Amino acid sequence: MKRGILILLLLIFGLQMAFAQAEADPEIPAVIRNNRFFLESLRLSNLARLAFVNGDYLASVQFSEEAVRQASLSDEYVQMRLRRWEVDQAIGAARIRLTFAETINARIRFPAEYGRARTAFNEAIAYRDAEQWDDAISAANRVLAVLAFIDPDTAPRPLPAQYTVRDWHTYRDALWNIAGRPWVFNDPWQWRRLFEANRDIMPERDNPDLIHPGMVLTIPSIRGEMRQGMWDADAVYPIFR
Repeated sequence: MKRGILILLLLIFGLQMAFAQAEADPEIPAVIRNNRFFLESLRLSNLARLAFVNGDYLASVQFSEEAVRQASLSDEYVQMRLRRWEVDQAIGAARIRLTFAETINARIRFPAEYGRARTAFNEAIAYRDAEQWDDAISAANRVLAVLAFIDPDTAPRPLPAQYTVRDWHTYRDALWNIAGRPWVFNDPWQWRRLFEANRDIMPERDNPDLIHPGMVLTIPSIRGEMRQGMWDADAVYPIFR
């Protein structure tokens, strides 16, 4: 009997020590630590202690055993929440990097890298929803790895989105010739693309042969290529392909 009482005392004392250690752990946020399992275990532990003091050892044992079970459920819950927090941190870092890539138009400037990163990010979200924590973190880290060396300064210069018409005698500016320039469409047969994109500003709306110096033509993107800004005679542009 005395041995049973001693074991019961040790069990109650052990529960109280475990609660004290959990409450003192700075790595466990209070909102996670004070979960319903932990609070129920604490309540049952107090009931076990009171039952013991009142001499109701059978009730004390029952309360203590259930308190231990609830404490075990609390430990599992805390580990799950901490793991999910770790996953959310990894996905958050991946989201920030992906957002940066989007601000520099990586979808067009670095299409291969952006595509792999977007796929990995979607996988990370799916793995998190399925509570596959390790896979989620691995996928999120792949986003960071793929985009680690994305640098807007190393990307090809965007093709021009606008062109100011110059005079015919010096520059032979006509829609046919402009479309054939390597930084426009590199194909004079694409002149109609220019015409349709600029029909509303043409001197004669249905006459593609009449353009005036000083007109600002819009150069449309026809293959998803990135176009930005006014054509600069001193700039070096990639050849449209």
